[in-house]
Amino acid sequence: MTDTPTAVMAPTLSMRGMCKRFGHIQALDHADFEVRAGEVMALVGENGAGKSTLVKILAGLYRPDAGEVLLDGEPFDLGGVLKAEHARIAVVQQELSLVPTLTIAENVFLGSSRGRTWRSPHRLAAEAASYLERVGLGGLDPLRSIERLSVAERQLIEVARLVARDARILIFDEPTAALSEAETDGVKRVVRKLRDEGGSIIYVTHRLDEVFDLADRVTVFRDGRSQPPTAVSDLDVDELIHRMLGSRLEAMYPAHGTTRGEVVLSLEDLRGPGLAAPVGLEVRRGEIVGLAGQVGSGASALLQVVSGTVTSFGGRVRVDGKAVPPFNISAAIRMGIGYASSDRKKDGLFLGRKVSENLTAPSLHLVSRTGWVMRSRERSMGERIAALFKIDPGRLRSIAGTLSGGNQQKVAVGKWLGPEPAVLLVDEPTRGVDVGARAEIYGNLRDLAEQGMAVVFASSDVQEILGLADTIVTFFRGEMVSIRRRQDTNTATIMREITHPTHGEVGP
Repeated sequence: MTDTPTAVMAPTLSMRGMCKRFGHIQALDHADFEVRAGEVMALVGENGAGKSTLVKILAGLYRPDAGEVLLDGEPFDLGGVLKAEHARIAVVQQELSLVPTLTIAENVFLGSSRGRTWRSPHRLAAEAASYLERVGLGGLDPLRSIERLSVAERQLIEVARLVARDARILIFDEPTAALSEAETDGVKRVVRKLRDEGGSIIYVTHRLDEVFDLADRVTVFRDGRSQPPTAVSDLDVDELIHRMLGSRLEAMYPAHGTTRGEVVLSLEDLRGPGLAAPVGLEVRRGEIVGLAGQVGSGASALLQVVSGTVTSFGGRVRVDGKAVPPFNISAAIRMGIGYASSDRKKDGLFLGRKVSENLTAPSLHLVSRTGWVMRSRERSMGERIAALFKIDPGRLRSIAGTLSGGNQQKVAVGKWLGPEPAVLLVDEPTRGVDVGARAEIYGNLRDLAEQGMAVVFASSDVQEILGLADTIVTFFRGEMVSIRRRQDTNTATIMREITHPTHGEVGP
């Protein structure tokens, strides 16, 4: 929580009795929300709780079916994007909306009324420079192309776009979902600075540690309804989860496995992009192995090499004693390796295709004959996987891109039940997923392990590592630091090893 308490004052923005329905789905059901000047108001809840709908109403993208909006105590009609912009309301989107082929300066003013007046590239760059400075990117050349920037830099460019609109109500929608701890700290510094300058900050996040580190108050949404805003100082993690789900933190993780079978996955001196030293590791049937590390630590890189997504520089991957050809995704799948990447929208799902098609995509040989998909087989397999992963069977014909983040992730992981791999690799299994869907995904992975599958997942969330993994492997700067059974380690040890291991500590 911030060290600067917010003085009690009238809200800058109030939303009362907000209702919004999409077909048979009641997205908002008489929800209330408010934010004051000079405060960070966290907005939390499960996927589908109504958070995104509320943000889109504020951005002028949706019109509410009912309800009242007050700006500085006066009724205000949020009808349209231009009205929201004139009211100085701006959003940092959860999904990056930059144009890679344009320059930084062009992206900073992209979509704003200022950007509609022609300016020379150098004049536009000069104007963008001050906004880049405010978000900690003063060293970047505004004429540089966006496609040459890191994910963290692109996220801060999104923030610079918000600042350039001279917004006073600033909405951050999952701004750190794909960032490392150090990069997240950069975003937090900007949020605090904007708050201290008097901005009204609405911070939407699934990362509960950010709520307690950053927010003054928090509003919980559940099933389209709001709970009264509460000072963060009056809550703890367990109580916040209880308000979001109706259950406590200990119910989030399934019981750990007690038995392990024979070795099914063996890595022998494996080297590849992102790995600074060879990796040796054995994983047994029925075991869940957690690879703990920050972004760029080597944990995700190891999964990519094992899955054949990128080529190895040397070493061996064996499944049931048989060598898997390097850099050959098809061979890896045939030999029993399934891989769910960390970016489901980029390479985990066909967002424009039906859910049923996504669930059966790795199993085309099982649902097709002579090159033709047998729809009855596709439907049968899709229904079976949907039942196991608690996906609404009524959504099987829906386009995957219309699902919530949690349901998309369940599809991205669940599709591997079709080919029934011996080893399932999952990179950041709950990135951008609410705590309710997290609990379901954890239960799904544990069920698969109990059925004899070996599960290996990479995560930057230490709590997730400790809660789910039977064996924990830590990574730092491309090297494996340690391998321990879960009961032989703790949060402090893992945090030290993935952030700053002592000299001589690297190596299992």
